[in-house]
Amino acid sequence: MLVLKELLRLNVSKASGPDAIHPYLLKTFAHYFCVPLSLIFSKFMDEGYVPRDWRCANITPIFKKGDKTKPCNYRPVSLTSVVCKVMESIVKKSLVCHFSSQSLIRESQHGFCQKRSCLTNILEFMEDVTSSLNRQRSVDVVFLDFQKAFDKVPHQRLLLRLKSMGVIGNLLSWIGNWLGNREQRVVINGCASSWQNVTSGVPQGSVLGPLLFVAYINDIDGDILCTAKKFADDTKLYSEVSSKSDSEKFQADLDKIFSWSQGWQMLFNIDKCKVMHIGSSNQKFTYNLNGVELQEVSVERDLGIYIDSSLQPSKHCLEAAKRGNRVLGMIKRNFSFLKEDIVVRLYKQLVRPHLEYAVQAWNPYFAKDKEVLEKVQRRATRMISSLKRVPYYRRLQLLNLTTLELRRLRGDLIQVFKIVYGFDNLSFTDFFMFANSSCTRGHCLKLQKSHSRINIRHNFFSNRVVNEWNSLPEKVVLASSVNGFKNALDKHFKHCNRV
Repeated sequence: MLVLKELLRLNVSKASGPDAIHPYLLKTFAHYFCVPLSLIFSKFMDEGYVPRDWRCANITPIFKKGDKTKPCNYRPVSLTSVVCKVMESIVKKSLVCHFSSQSLIRESQHGFCQKRSCLTNILEFMEDVTSSLNRQRSVDVVFLDFQKAFDKVPHQRLLLRLKSMGVIGNLLSWIGNWLGNREQRVVINGCASSWQNVTSGVPQGSVLGPLLFVAYINDIDGDILCTAKKFADDTKLYSEVSSKSDSEKFQADLDKIFSWSQGWQMLFNIDKCKVMHIGSSNQKFTYNLNGVELQEVSVERDLGIYIDSSLQPSKHCLEAAKRGNRVLGMIKRNFSFLKEDIVVRLYKQLVRPHLEYAVQAWNPYFAKDKEVLEKVQRRATRMISSLKRVPYYRRLQLLNLTTLELRRLRGDLIQVFKIVYGFDNLSFTDFFMFANSSCTRGHCLKLQKSHSRINIRHNFFSNRVVNEWNSLPEKVVLASSVNGFKNALDKHFKHCNRV
């Protein structure tokens, strides 16, 4: 049963909504609740009805960045009824299946789409840009920022958009009822504000909200010539610009995007929209939105990755190491006695993800950048008093860890496997070409290495992985699943003494 599966998937560490029904209760007694909830959900869907309690939300402000005293620097996350979220999950799966089967969501969108992620977004972007630079072409990138994107979606226009995408009948009525007549209040440290009516937007923190937003802005790039990459509301436009005419075409696309934003009432925060010029011969043309000149930047944080106009990963390596060291400091302050298993578990869960997030897109190739990251792991393993004077590589052996450089290589090869076999929705031909089939040595999935004129292209993912992938044994590359590939790869590394 769908309801039972969704109940058993609930995260018991999540908070309850205004109705105070905790996910732990629903998950623990899932086998008892699934049948009555199934009947309730069916009745509500048939009637296109959503109870008032399901349309109420406690708002928790989550700090983003900037001045903590300014309310605009906080993201309002809605804590809604967990029971409603279970029904939303079922509705979402139905919508995703419909959108996927009809290919309704544009390929430029990577947010909340199957087999797509922040990593796939950044990989496609970097592949395009490094290829352009390798051909001695300059690239201009504009990072767009919506004004309170999720909170500004007009409900009636959203319903019209869904209807145009084939969402009709009881399902459309239920979504309309779920969106309408909502109420919310801000809750901080147990103190709550008065209830306020919500007249627009999709709830941040809901299950269904992000998918509805993705559907709403789906055609924002439908009438432009430049390339767009989206992750929900995070949108960037880029194009090769080598002449005045190229810049005029790019400006024309920006004008079309702005016209779309006015027509669909999704205005941009122009002060936060930025332009980046990439390429040593870039003429650095200026661009504007609604007559306001866009600010030029040399570094921009996009989907958690610091992108430098030089495309070198040094800035991101420093920031990743800084975040990792900050967490290690927190661990040291709050744990008076650190045993081996505790340190390793905390390091793997809280620190290492900062050092490896989307690393396939920014893998460092300078020794100084590699050392900046490795120092964080050195510090973590030295926190164990019994191993403080043991050499670093010996500490790694005793703790069953590997160097971060080897883990980055492992991550690269896993990503290649996902692309080759379609586990990620990335076009194989955009990244690789299979080698000449007449080659009889090695495995049957060898890749062909393309010529790289510049270091940035030579060290980018689609080039640096080719030799390592081609050197793998056939039994590794022919694994039937991602987990099977990981296990076979780990055994291969161990056999080659690379662990």
